Amino acid sequence: MTPGAAITEFALLSLLVELTPGPNMAFLALVAATEGRAKGYAAVLGVALGLGLMGLLAAFGLAALITAQPALFQGLKWAGVFYLLWLAWQGWALASEAVGHAAIGFSAAQFFRRGLVSNLLNPKAALFYVTMLPGFIDPSTPVMPQSLMLSAVYVAIATGVHAGIVTLAGAVQGLVAESGQGRRVRRVLALALVAVAGWMALQ
Repeated sequence: MTPGAAITEFALLSLLVELTPGPNMAFLALVAATEGRAKGYAAVLGVALGLGLMGLLAAFGLAALITAQPALFQGLKWAGVFYLLWLAWQGWALASEAVGHAAIGFSAAQFFRRGLVSNLLNPKAALFYVTMLPGFIDPSTPVMPQSLMLSAVYVAIATGVHAGIVTLAGAVQGLVAESGQGRRVRRVLALALVAVAGWMALQ
């Protein structure tokens, strides 16, 4: 397989993986639909940084070490589950306090940090790098540059998908505010986060 063909096939695989519903998709939709696109895009940048850091860990073999040690991997997995449940609880509690689209007070920087933390605690990224990326690497040539290149491709595609989710979800934010359904939407999306956390726990 030529380098160009490997990158193309890896890019298609990355797109399919990112279009599969998961924690990032639910979290970003929640932020954009209730807080608007600007804060949603800030969260996207946080997620992108988290994915990039996971790619660096994979390139240096640390992600493989985590997944090879059941206790470490399970710890990461359950930390992610509880973090999603905490976000869901907070979203539900804020929905009880807010009317319509009243300002919650979280800044874009705070949503950036939330995106970063939620992604670092998402074992899906580590599993993807460890199980999928090696199949597109040519062992006869230096592995590190290939790992970094493929990681960059994955981060770019994931960021594009996430930005698209924020753009679409943000389109309804104004309608939610005008209709006075902000509280109901927050609660529905909070329950969606609970569902995603349950899905992660069962994987």
